[in-house]
Amino acid sequence: MARIVITYGLISGLIIIAGIIGTIVFSGDQPHGNVVLGYLIMLLGMAAVFMGVKQHRDRNHGGVIRFWPALGTGLLIAGVASLAYVLVWEIYLAATDYSFMPEYTAAILERERAAGVSGEAYRELQAQMQTYVEQYRSPLYRLPMTFIEIAPVGLLVSIVSAVLLRNSRFLPAKARA
Repeated sequence: MARIVITYGLISGLIIIAGIIGTIVFSGDQPHGNVVLGYLIMLLGMAAVFMGVKQHRDRNHGGVIRFWPALGTGLLIAGVASLAYVLVWEIYLAATDYSFMPEYTAAILERERAAGVSGEAYRELQAQMQTYVEQYRSPLYRLPMTFIEIAPVGLLVSIVSAVLLRNSRFLPAKARA
């Protein structure tokens, strides 16, 4: 099982990482991409959770698995993918001199200014954004926040995988010759 967890966790993580880096590289004048696209990429990458749980069911359990073992396997795979995501995000931040949050908050402030926000409302937003920049500098804040970005997607896919794959008639195991 450990081999399946690590293999599919890393496959999932690599798909997500490649997709997120691709959106950053090809986003043009929007330097931090689209949040919806980011979560769609995470969902696509987490499809490896489903494949890993299915392989575990078929190879190690004779094509039958109960909900809780399937969920546990899915969560382990999603955990490996999430840790890979956090690690690569930290590498990206270090490579870009931790410029993400200052650039991101500047983009938000510019967008709000263009939308007509000014005066006290703008100053409050500016103070709030500066607080985020300060908090994000701390790894004790940043690491869990990065993990929490992706973990719900992994949880959702793990639950759906466990519900579907506990039924041995759903994508049944192929008979071995």
